Amino acid sequence: MKLTLKYFASIRESLGLAGETVETSAATLAQLRDELIARGGAYAEDLGRGRPVRIALDRVMSEEAAAPRDGCEVAFFPPVTGG
Repeated sequence: MKLTLKYFASIRESLGLAGETVETSAATLAQLRDELIARGGAYAEDLGRGRPVRIALDRVMSEEAAAPRDGCEVAFFPPVTGG
């Protein structure tokens, strides 16, 4: 299936891109994240399992067990703080 990925804040800066389109067979957001981590480099650093990354599926914050569908948008957010 084809997904549109979007990256925000420090993840976007580190990867050097705001988004991309990928082909995947991932059945869950967790599997998608693992595919991206397997790319190595900044993907592994920013999306690694030790990092508290939030994921939105079609603009709704979702658990990693959620299943993406062909054509949907998946967004990755680093932890944020504010005051």
